[in-house]
Amino acid sequence: MAKAKAKAKATKPARKPAKKPAKKPARPTQVKVAKGKPAKQQAGKPAKPAAKPAPKLAKAAPSAAVLDEAGLGWLPAGKGYHLTLDDGKLAARNDKGKRLTSVPKELRDGDVADQLDALKDWLVEHDRECIATVDQWMLRSLPVPRAVLEQVWDDPAWRKPLDNAVVVAVRADGTHDHAQIGLFRGVDAKKGVGIVDLDGETGWLAADRVAIPHPILMPELDAWRQLVTQLGTTQGIAQLHRETHAKPAGDGLGTSITQFEDGKFAMLMHAVGKARSLGYKVRGGFAVCKVWDGEATAEARFWIGADSPEAETLTGALSWVDDRERGLAIAAVGPVAFSEGMRMAASIYAARVVEKAEEES
Repeated sequence: MAKAKAKAKATKPARKPAKKPAKKPARPTQVKVAKGKPAKQQAGKPAKPAAKPAPKLAKAAPSAAVLDEAGLGWLPAGKGYHLTLDDGKLAARNDKGKRLTSVPKELRDGDVADQLDALKDWLVEHDRECIATVDQWMLRSLPVPRAVLEQVWDDPAWRKPLDNAVVVAVRADGTHDHAQIGLFRGVDAKKGVGIVDLDGETGWLAADRVAIPHPILMPELDAWRQLVTQLGTTQGIAQLHRETHAKPAGDGLGTSITQFEDGKFAMLMHAVGKARSLGYKVRGGFAVCKVWDGEATAEARFWIGADSPEAETLTGALSWVDDRERGLAIAAVGPVAFSEGMRMAASIYAARVVEKAEEES
């Protein structure tokens, strides 16, 4: 009988190896983003770690939240009280639904209040990162897949910078189709990207990718500015009302701009502080601004001084270098890099010490 068992075991068919899950094809996108999380990847750059997840409400799970008529979720905080965040502020109510004029100290010092406070900090950072990401899409005129917009549109933090941004359809070769352009008003998986065109008419773009173009690249910039003024709409990013500077035509433009020279600052630290408050880095005596024009990169450099922080300083010339730190002729600088460099220099120069004679003239 033992031999029979051994024979049966030997003739038993071998188990089929488990099928390996098929590899998902790489998404042909330049921007990757998870719903409700800031996008961190940019074209040509490795993906960065995702933003920290929202803090968990350990003792008051989201399923235990009670929604009121205004849609606010109230979490039980013990002793018959509930807590919520209303417009970023902690609020409390009793078990009968009556809202308290102030939050009792014992609730403010409790675990639920601490968790809601951590959530508030995360939401503030999330809002900031969403705006910064969309701003980068605009500065680089990056093609953004429609599928990405579909994922993030329901998140108010993403909707704020996207709503009313001018978007343009991107062709298969990466160029912009200015015949398909409008103010972004929403996205639908079946209909496409919802827009309002220059005539004030609503419509849909069927393009798989759209871009938020830098305003210097928009052929009818003044008309778009007039449209948003007439509609009374606002933009969540500085696109249409961004200061722009068109590069002069011709080849004999030299290698630097002297228009912003001799701007006096009582102390170098004032010039440095102004540059940093505007979001620019300061390195080696220059305020710097790195800009992408298509696939090429250039860095604008505006001299603000390199002496003692307490010493008086005068601004110098504005110039550009390529990605290998080689000086660029102005004729070789792209339109976006030129405009953004001029914008940086003009903004810093505007904070100079203005003498009385200069004011009178």
